[in-house]
Amino acid sequence: MSRIGRLPITVPAGVKVDINGNEVKVKGPKGELSRLFSPVVKIEHENGTLTVVRSSDEAPVRALHGTSRALLNNMVVGVSEGFTVILEVDGVGYRPEMNGKNLMLYVGFSSPKEVVPPEGISFEVDGKTRQIKVMGHDREVVGQTAADIRFIRPPEPYKGKGIRYLGEKIRRKAGKSGKAKK
Repeated sequence: MSRIGRLPITVPAGVKVDINGNEVKVKGPKGELSRLFSPVVKIEHENGTLTVVRSSDEAPVRALHGTSRALLNNMVVGVSEGFTVILEVDGVGYRPEMNGKNLMLYVGFSSPKEVVPPEGISFEVDGKTRQIKVMGHDREVVGQTAADIRFIRPPEPYKGKGIRYLGEKIRRKAGKSGKAKK
């Protein structure tokens, strides 16, 4: 039995779960999410807990068991608490700014790069620490938006300048050591 798949999901107060066949809709204070799950797993809602039950012990069904439970848990946590990814901007003259709801990145290009947030995503910028917070209720969209921002100027290995995740370690390379003596 899958260790992740067999864990029950507790539904917090204020979160409403609606199961209609393979489609699950979760509504909470942060927003609303819906997802279509595979018909080989069954989602049960009893006494404020959600459980995922698989139909057989075949390998593809076992693989979907834990994945379905993790996706369902992310939906419940997202609409109740939300998700946050923090990015750091490092480099001389590099800085993030807010322009209304949009994010402006000054990261060494001739003009600033503007990032328009997708629906359900908001940005926060701390000017002193040069950190960008990407916040939202859908974990996939939050992670993809953070990855798209990082892709604008990924950290380079010589000086470490660029946009990176908070706590990300950059493998540094040694620079040129000068001319070799004969």
